[in-house]
Amino acid sequence: MGPVITQSTTHASLLARLTQGSDRGAWAEFFDRYAELIRGFARRKNLQPAECDDVLQDVLIGLTKAMPDFTYDPARGKFRSYLKTAVIHAIYQRTRQKPGGIALGDIESQVVADESDATVEESWEAEWRQYHLRLAMKTIAAEFSRTDREAFERYALRGEEALRTAEDLHVSIDQVYQAKSRILRRLSELIDQQVQEEG
Repeated sequence: MGPVITQSTTHASLLARLTQGSDRGAWAEFFDRYAELIRGFARRKNLQPAECDDVLQDVLIGLTKAMPDFTYDPARGKFRSYLKTAVIHAIYQRTRQKPGGIALGDIESQVVADESDATVEESWEAEWRQYHLRLAMKTIAAEFSRTDREAFERYALRGEEALRTAEDLHVSIDQVYQAKSRILRRLSELIDQQVQEEG
């Protein structure tokens, strides 16, 4: 299990720690935050599981080399755009079997031809939303009871009938409705906070 991500661990402070190079905890946190995002996007580009892992490795190696010289400047663009470029480049390299790593020193010049493709952008945005949902669900897991989470998953996510969910979990139907309402409200708050933190 990776490190617990707290709201006090801001996106900007994590990037600052990564530029120091030797902060293993920062790299572990980065991996915990972004590994599934990178793999998920690679899957959307029809790569096999082993290839997705290779893309993740290529991105991490490229970032490890680039981060000591990296300065996060939100005015020049969001980190998510830099990360997207790195991931697309890694996929491009893998699918075309070209040698070479990911050079992010002048990342604007590394944009590959299909980065501006609308379907690529849609895939990245869909995976980015899933990333934020997964990150928020970690907090939900810590803040809500197992019963509330199961009621939410069954009723809100899987579309089971509220009455059946209540009966199976031995709770009132009102508790099922309340679990859905409270968790949805908290998810919305958490995702808004995460998006604002991104810069």
